[in-house]
Amino acid sequence: MKSNGSKITTRNLSLSYGPKSALHEISVAIKTNHVTALIGPSGCGKSTFLRALNRMNDLIDGVVTTGEVRVDDVDVYRSDVDVVALRKKVGMIFQRSNPFPKSVYDNVAYGPRINGIHEKGRLDHIVERSLKQAALWDEVNEDLGKSGLALSGGQQQRLCIARALAVDPEVLLMDEPASALDPIATAKIEELIFELKEKYTIVIVTHNMQQAARVSDDTAFFYMGNLIEFDETKTIFTSPKEKQTEDYVTGRFG
Repeated sequence: MKSNGSKITTRNLSLSYGPKSALHEISVAIKTNHVTALIGPSGCGKSTFLRALNRMNDLIDGVVTTGEVRVDDVDVYRSDVDVVALRKKVGMIFQRSNPFPKSVYDNVAYGPRINGIHEKGRLDHIVERSLKQAALWDEVNEDLGKSGLALSGGQQQRLCIARALAVDPEVLLMDEPASALDPIATAKIEELIFELKEKYTIVIVTHNMQQAARVSDDTAFFYMGNLIEFDETKTIFTSPKEKQTEDYVTGRFG
């Protein structure tokens, strides 16, 4: 069940690291098959919010999360939720590409194998499909035995996207996926995001305002752990309702 075309909804989501409060009662609805950009100055809670959507913050000692995060109207913080299954459904792409020290093929086949798929024909199909979806197949298909670590930075990031796609997620969380890449590799990632939203719901943290304007349908502006404004991207960038938002997107602070 999806509420109002939303894939993910948060209600009064708050999070603290020990005594330090990082998110304050964030309520937002992230639409299905949209790209939602999270913008704001460093340390404002963007990445913490992103990681809250698939419970990655659970891995940090002393984290306390309250409120709700619903994916397809299931509260992912319920005690009976299978976190491994959640992270399969809500995949994560990190800022620094982190291929495993394995071949291109084994990087992509890793998740399906963990999930019990070992038949070579099926794995071959999944690897090819995922690499094609990640716009990498044409560059690596003649040498799938090559180490993932031998690829260029941009190729490594697309390999990590292929690895995430191989387990059939429904949501992709991207934490500044192009920040370490050159402009040409960045353009490929942006083009890829545009194609992937046909099938996936994408949430992307970016410090690059132009990138947010180019790739996203909706934008959330965070400041000091608060959600200041959330709207269609064109509204946030051309006629924001909050002065803080306007000051940030016009470069007056941040």
